[in-house]
Amino acid sequence: MDTKELLKKVRKIEIKTRRLSDHIFGGEYHSTFKGRGMTFSEVRQYQFGDDVRNIDWNVTARYNEPYVKVFEEERELTMMLLVDVSGSELFGTSNQFKREMITEIAATLAFSAMQNNDKIGLVLFSDVVELYIPPKKGRFHVLRIIRELIEFTPTSKKTDISEAFRFLSSVMKKKAIVFALSDFISESYESTLKIAANRHDITGIRIYDAREESIPNLGVVNMEDAESGELLLVNTQSKKVRNAYSAYYKDKVNYYKSIFSKSGAGSLSCRVDESYVVKLMGYFKNRA
Repeated sequence: MDTKELLKKVRKIEIKTRRLSDHIFGGEYHSTFKGRGMTFSEVRQYQFGDDVRNIDWNVTARYNEPYVKVFEEERELTMMLLVDVSGSELFGTSNQFKREMITEIAATLAFSAMQNNDKIGLVLFSDVVELYIPPKKGRFHVLRIIRELIEFTPTSKKTDISEAFRFLSSVMKKKAIVFALSDFISESYESTLKIAANRHDITGIRIYDAREESIPNLGVVNMEDAESGELLLVNTQSKKVRNAYSAYYKDKVNYYKSIFSKSGAGSLSCRVDESYVVKLMGYFKNRA
């Protein structure tokens, strides 16, 4: 992709997603995540109506009258975008690939965070961490993130979601708002997700295509694994084959939902032919 075409794509995504973040997600994002981090401000005498859980017992004992700790909201938050760039994201039977929808959602979230004066960082991952952009503020930083989402070419087509969460825990020591965007057709990321979710506010956004849920009866066809490149001759006329695939796919989806729930992380799913605006708005409102 040449520079002119890239800039045109970046501008197109900026116009669309910034409009959404300005008029829809900005307020929802702020009301959902404000006050997630509270920092100690001062100690003052207890007043009627104060929460007794905030009593500072050391100071109370010293002065022989009740004192409470006062906290204030941390104004500056950090958002981290963990984005899957493996081979399976370059799939779509509707009007766009999964990766294109992931790019739009990530851009919308980034502009929403920018409106809130938050820092935004990016991790692109396959079965390794492909790219890390440390959190910073500002429009030019967000545009750099969008450029990478559009044009980055990964070194691997495989997926290892646990590697992304492991890397997150190693580089982000302070609490962050984290959105992990992937199709989550993977497994064995429970332990690293739990560790990361103990420190960070994590939401998984699963992007999928309707054709991934089941295999239609198309006869005997050649199929290529998007991540391994392996070619397989598949008899889709066989009901046993179709049922086995459907069961495999459902297992991956159920694993995703179960693991995120057990870890105390949020999750939602959006099909490429659905409105991610509706899905995100519903999610934010339920969390606010």
